[in-house]
Amino acid sequence: MKTYNVIFPIWFLLFFPPVIFITLFGNYVIDSIVLIVCFYLFKISNSKINLKTFYKKSILKVWLYGFLADILGALILFLCIMLEEKIGLSYEITSAISYDPFSHPLAVVIILISMLVASYFIFLFNYKITLVPVIAEARLRFKVALTIAIITTPWTFLLPTKWFY
Repeated sequence: MKTYNVIFPIWFLLFFPPVIFITLFGNYVIDSIVLIVCFYLFKISNSKINLKTFYKKSILKVWLYGFLADILGALILFLCIMLEEKIGLSYEITSAISYDPFSHPLAVVIILISMLVASYFIFLFNYKITLVPVIAEARLRFKVALTIAIITTPWTFLLPTKWFY
């Protein structure tokens, strides 16, 4: 007989409604900081756009698309756990994904893949959609989108849930 865990992994908080507001607020603050730093780091002010305009035209999309990308990455982990037997993953691996990624090498690999997928979508959304109206130069837009993707990668996917209880 197999028993399933009752406590959810930390990345599952993306789907947990009472905590969603904290997650959304945290992502908004981080995205705001990253956007402001990118504005100065990449000298976007030379592009004849001021910080206020740059921020207003991009923060909402950076934030929402970033959250969507995080959900896409978390969905991979969620599906691995829900389809455990159907895709040939052992309980040891799915348990490691949920509670202690570093207890099994394959769990770390799966989580890193989900993080890469999320980062890819963060980059893609920002490069192809969000930053197009505010950064015309493709090379500069690429650098900004890549910086946002790297910094806002869902690094919390790697946190062992066992630390929190």
